Amino acid sequence: MRHLKLLLLLFNIVNITNVFAQADGWTIEANSRENYHSLSMANGMIGIVPSDQPLKINEVILNGVWDIYGRGGVSNIVQGINFANMDIGVEGKGQTQWVSSDKEITSWKQMLNMKEATFTTSFNFAKSIEVEQEIIALRHLAYTGLVRIKVKALKNTSLIFRNDLIVPEINNPGKHRYNQVGKESEISLLSTSATSPTGKYEIATTTSFVFGENEKYPEIKNEEVNARHNRASFKKELKKGEIYEFIVVGSICNTALSVDAINEAERKAIYAHLEGYDRLIKRHKDAWAKLWEGDVIIEGDQKAQLDVRLQLFNLYSSVRKGTRLSLSPVGLSGNGYNGHVFWDTELWMFPTFLVFQPELAKNILDYRLDRLDQAKKNALANGYEGAMFPWESALTGEEDTPTWALSGPFEQHITSCIGLAFWKYYQVTQDKKWLKESGYELLQNVADFWVSRVEKDENGVCHINNVVCADEYAENVNDNAFTNASAIKVLKSAIKAAEIVGEIPNPKWDEVANNIPVLVEDGITMEYDGYDGRVIKQADVNLLSFPLEYYTDKDQMKRNLEYYEPKIDYHAPAMSHSILSVVASRIGETERAYELFQQGYVNNQKPPFNVFTEQPDNNLAFFVTGAGGMMQAVMFGFGGLEITDTGITQLKSTLPNNWKSITFKGVGVDNKNYSVTNNSQ
Repeated sequence: MRHLKLLLLLFNIVNITNVFAQADGWTIEANSRENYHSLSMANGMIGIVPSDQPLKINEVILNGVWDIYGRGGVSNIVQGINFANMDIGVEGKGQTQWVSSDKEITSWKQMLNMKEATFTTSFNFAKSIEVEQEIIALRHLAYTGLVRIKVKALKNTSLIFRNDLIVPEINNPGKHRYNQVGKESEISLLSTSATSPTGKYEIATTTSFVFGENEKYPEIKNEEVNARHNRASFKKELKKGEIYEFIVVGSICNTALSVDAINEAERKAIYAHLEGYDRLIKRHKDAWAKLWEGDVIIEGDQKAQLDVRLQLFNLYSSVRKGTRLSLSPVGLSGNGYNGHVFWDTELWMFPTFLVFQPELAKNILDYRLDRLDQAKKNALANGYEGAMFPWESALTGEEDTPTWALSGPFEQHITSCIGLAFWKYYQVTQDKKWLKESGYELLQNVADFWVSRVEKDENGVCHINNVVCADEYAENVNDNAFTNASAIKVLKSAIKAAEIVGEIPNPKWDEVANNIPVLVEDGITMEYDGYDGRVIKQADVNLLSFPLEYYTDKDQMKRNLEYYEPKIDYHAPAMSHSILSVVASRIGETERAYELFQQGYVNNQKPPFNVFTEQPDNNLAFFVTGAGGMMQAVMFGFGGLEITDTGITQLKSTLPNNWKSITFKGVGVDNKNYSVTNNSQ
């Protein structure tokens, strides 16, 4: 641990200007473009990924739209048409200097404001103008974003402002159009539509310039640059010291979720245009204020406070009420893992939503309910009964794992993870109506799957053979600890659910649950039959201590923690050490828990916004799975929160030495507050 502490100290010293300067706990500022890693401004349906290059957007990611391309030749989340690219030209003698040249940029700075979900870039250009650009994925409008441009002239100058719609290379070339509508043709509509890689879906975007109420509208010119590039521009003369401001609203729709993408995009852009900036920003801020009623306040550790808020911000940004869509391991920050839905959602990310945003948690469950029939077909196709959920899921709920990955057919513990998420939702909400009408059917089918999946030997032991473990280095093994224990827990949960809704549970559920083995040798739980102590990819046996709580004996939890912690690969995904932190907290080893907590994320943070990557030495970000793991260490470890059959309660817990207190606001359906104070200070 001494080596780890040194690494963490060095990391904190290097990052001091990016973290500790933000004492308010809500903002992160960037003053350097070196080793730049971007994050996403998202609203649960669209993700706008900014760039370090002024006025440029890297990409736009769409939720709920997948097509066949890229990794593995299976479905991949679709990139939207980039509608938020801007440019400013300073006219001079015989030539125009463009911000997009990325030359003569000075005083560059960016700021993420998590409280209001805004991303601001400011800079000076060509010794002529000061520029401020604000990017927002509007929380209250699912398909709409906003760019605000503010310019101050440093001398008398003539400017050209551009908005560029760009079709990503992965999509097919687009079709463009430009209209001006309204009583005085004051609403400009710049539109482009294109099809996804196979032509399956149409994607369409529309933007509109919005000027001040009393401002004379400039003449807007349209230029179809090429089949992938549509542009609208206008000119403006500014005198020295004059400040000029306008916004661009942009909407993006698709035929996966809308019948007529292009006209729907134009309607939504017109709506946003007529709402105007003040109304748009107010409703956006109000929506985020509502989300931030679920918050964590840490006193005594500014870095931890900022880091926790950043994880909440990215989790909240990835899901939206009413969509019946879920989230991938990287949310809406890119197409990592093809934008598929894994066990990451239910095991790692779902608990944070359940604690602070039960309505968003339900949305995640709705995604699985809508694919329950397909899960039944998956079980049938593999020779089983009940419902077998795919390891990688996208639009239909069919298996979407690339065929070269063995996890697809064999990493079957995901079915238990989904069932247990449904049970935890009932535990927290106590919603018997939902359980009877929705939740129980899924739990019943998950339980029936495991009854059909086990292989009973002559002694009545119900083995689960030939699986891929939660530790994915272990493939096609028998009686994996996490697979077996999670099956036991979900079978017993299905029995409880049956009794609550007045159904008679299948007697085989209890019989099988009581005869599935969890192997122990010399006091150590074996990861699988024949495990020989080799390096593991990620937590497996330790998941039995938490979140499964299959083990509650602290001695057993401690033995397993000490045995498996050194075996986790340094290059493994980040979330394992967060769970180890919870286990250490619950056996009373608080300082060890704090070291594991930091090990679970600090070395994975990348500048300038502390972007969470999957591994310390890769750039797959923003790793929302890791964010979910980190939050569990805070909530269920240091905070002592506990999900029980009667709702959320709080266990006695102890804080790290440098934390004065922690408060959880807006917990559960009753929006309760829970606190822990460090009595040693």
